[in-house]
Amino acid sequence: METLEEGVDRCVATLPIEGLVNPVTGAPSLGPLAILADHVGGLINHHRRGEHEWTVSSELSLELAPDAAAAVAAAGDAAVLGISRPLSGKHATAVGECEFLLDGTLIGSGTVRSFFIDSPGEFAESPDREGDMEERFGLPAMMAVDAPRVDGAAVVLPQRIDRVINNSIDVVHGGIASTGLEIVASAAVNAGRTDDPLTTASLRVNFLRQFFAGGESRYVGTPLRIGRRSGVADSQAIGADGKVAIMARLTAYRP
Repeated sequence: METLEEGVDRCVATLPIEGLVNPVTGAPSLGPLAILADHVGGLINHHRRGEHEWTVSSELSLELAPDAAAAVAAAGDAAVLGISRPLSGKHATAVGECEFLLDGTLIGSGTVRSFFIDSPGEFAESPDREGDMEERFGLPAMMAVDAPRVDGAAVVLPQRIDRVINNSIDVVHGGIASTGLEIVASAAVNAGRTDDPLTTASLRVNFLRQFFAGGESRYVGTPLRIGRRSGVADSQAIGADGKVAIMARLTAYRP
């Protein structure tokens, strides 16, 4: 991801998406758009903090065009452009509104809501071990997740410890976690479907507490209702302490 512009009025960044496929279904994944949303939406909120304040994201949402999946699949090496602007002013919370463009075409939008806390004062150091910042290929390697498994109707994706995917307060980055939630929820609604997959239309994420990787930390997607033309699934990020840290609801439709 490359940040092109940032400030209180507008933030702009690009995200390459070529080869980013869902490790469960093998289809091009729309989950990484949550990384872009969290970055540009969270960044514009962060620029509105006070002198001794920090920001913590509490909600993230994606709304994707019906042909977003097809556009991503056909995009080749093109990068998605994310642009965020403030939605209203700074209050107890702040909202960053995002749009995503691919080759100049709008393929979706999103929001990130953040609230303001006292600055932690100390922050995690950037990874510096040999090999930490090596280029990685494929979504599982980039996200540091292990092989997915099926547990009854649920899809489970284990999350390994990797400081590269942590944020400045040393917990799993909200965009990474949201991508994991989209991956397992999308896989859950597509279980057993091969010829007419359902593609993600919306994702609603609530950050409940800090998400620490390690131990049995994982993403779990569970179908709620699967029809011929649409499906709904819930997903959870469960931390190393066994508690639900983040939850999401995904709605998908047949293109």
